[in-house]
Amino acid sequence: MTLLQKRRIALGSLFFIAGLCFSSWAARIPDIQLKFSLSESQLGTLLLGLPLGSLVALPVAGWAVHHFGSRIVILISVVGYMTFLPLIGFSNSLWMLVPVVVVFGMIGNMMNISLNTQALSLEDNYGRSILASFHGLWSLAGFTGAGVGAVMIYMEVLPKYHYLIVSSGVLMALLIAQRYLINEKKPSDGGGGLVIRKPDDLLLRIAGIAFLGMLCEGCMFDWSGVYFKKVVEIEPGLVALGYVSFMGAMATGRFISDRMNNKFGRVLILRMSGLLIFSGLILSVLFPVPVIATVGFLLVGLGVAAIIPISYSIAGRSKLYSPGVSLAMVSTISFFGFLIGPPMIGFIADLLSLKASFAIVAVAGLGIAVLSSIRLEVFESVDEVTKH
Repeated sequence: MTLLQKRRIALGSLFFIAGLCFSSWAARIPDIQLKFSLSESQLGTLLLGLPLGSLVALPVAGWAVHHFGSRIVILISVVGYMTFLPLIGFSNSLWMLVPVVVVFGMIGNMMNISLNTQALSLEDNYGRSILASFHGLWSLAGFTGAGVGAVMIYMEVLPKYHYLIVSSGVLMALLIAQRYLINEKKPSDGGGGLVIRKPDDLLLRIAGIAFLGMLCEGCMFDWSGVYFKKVVEIEPGLVALGYVSFMGAMATGRFISDRMNNKFGRVLILRMSGLLIFSGLILSVLFPVPVIATVGFLLVGLGVAAIIPISYSIAGRSKLYSPGVSLAMVSTISFFGFLIGPPMIGFIADLLSLKASFAIVAVAGLGIAVLSSIRLEVFESVDEVTKH
């Protein structure tokens, strides 16, 4: 096995444990709600702590990665993640739980930016697209974490001990993987400070695409089950079919999209991704029956799969900013799409209908295709992958 392959396996394991920690937390949210006797609105307020922490960490993450290198930030953030995960379980009051959740969100996004920056360095060494496969491992970890969580709940293991077990596995993986992480040379140019500046045309374009992609992704995460229950009117035992089909297709798509990127180029795949999202959602709106709606959600999952990995890959090659800062900029803008999408669906559904809101989200998919098709000179500064 070559050094590059070892580096890829090591970094992939860190993407996996990042997803595992997050999904482990998510799997026990009902238990956290029960422990503190939280109402639905109180739980919703608590859950806002995670995106709030993520948002606060974005500019700091870009600065830290630029000045200290992604390896150092990865090591610190993984240790922080594995420390604060059990602290969630050991919190005995809301006064302790809320700041712990906020910091957990901050550390998670620090890890997100640093892992993706490291992946871009490794992708450059490979000379071909490999970033999407790492995101595929993160998605796969989501399924794994949900499964482990179900087993822990069945065995009546308290969240704090569940989280300690996960953190122990994280520590072992980190000790093995850390030796293979790349130590980047500190860049001598600018573009890495905390000063907020307007992104260049390339970053604005790719941030717009990522924003629409995350808007679609957030809607599918939160509303797939509701759509299948209220619009498709599927039998209760199959309500999760839409969510599972979407998530399964997204995870699968991330493992195959690198090959497609290498063969056809990133910009063309972005265009096709937007069309898949549009087609899948329109299909589900026009024919809200179980089989067709499931196929539609599969298409949406395949469409969403490549958007963020490609957006990060393009952003990380900005000529104006360092990779860490570029990723932080794109992540900040796209993150608002993830936050805005789900409540937007509810607002439109109240005004019109749930079908109408999904049709409007389909337009976001079409917007991705349009932004990937006009003024292509914006993408000229991007080093296209070698086509095989």
